[in-house]
Amino acid sequence: MRGYSIRTATPDDLDGARGVMLDTVYRDFGTGYVPRWHRDIIDLEGAYVAPDRHTLLVAVDEADGTIVATGALDCRGPAHPPNPREIAERFPSGKTAQLRRTYVRPEHRRRGLARLLVHELLDFAAADGGYDAVYLHTDPAVTGAEPFWRSLGTVVCDERQLPDGGQGIIHFEVELPASVPAPRVLAGAPRDS
Repeated sequence: MRGYSIRTATPDDLDGARGVMLDTVYRDFGTGYVPRWHRDIIDLEGAYVAPDRHTLLVAVDEADGTIVATGALDCRGPAHPPNPREIAERFPSGKTAQLRRTYVRPEHRRRGLARLLVHELLDFAAADGGYDAVYLHTDPAVTGAEPFWRSLGTVVCDERQLPDGGQGIIHFEVELPASVPAPRVLAGAPRDS
């Protein structure tokens, strides 16, 4: 049975986190690195580590110390364009915690890592005290992404239902915790996601 730990990324973790992210955009998204969409992956320090109110979490396989999953949060709301105007207006920068880069290496999936990362990110947002909403978007073409996010949030716009189909992205709001619970302990037992 594998054990994992989740922690805030340190400068020593950035190359491992970047590897998880880049592998995901190449393998799961099929797009490869696209600067206008993935610039933050190259500058994790500037995007998530250095700024106040932002964070980058990593899940570490305790057996070998490798980073196997990531999750990030920042205070930048979705921009219009490319997102629908009503989404950008509903989730303004500075008041919105945006969940980003929640990725798990395939061989470590179905162990609850993504769900635990999201809960830790939500706790971070709640502790900040300045966020009114939590937002994320996902590409439903990525295997498992849509059902996972539907289990945690509410769909506020499915672009596939827009007259022009938009980008085909699904936009979600996730409930912001009212208070920050005690720290979670992560066991190695398999979980539901």
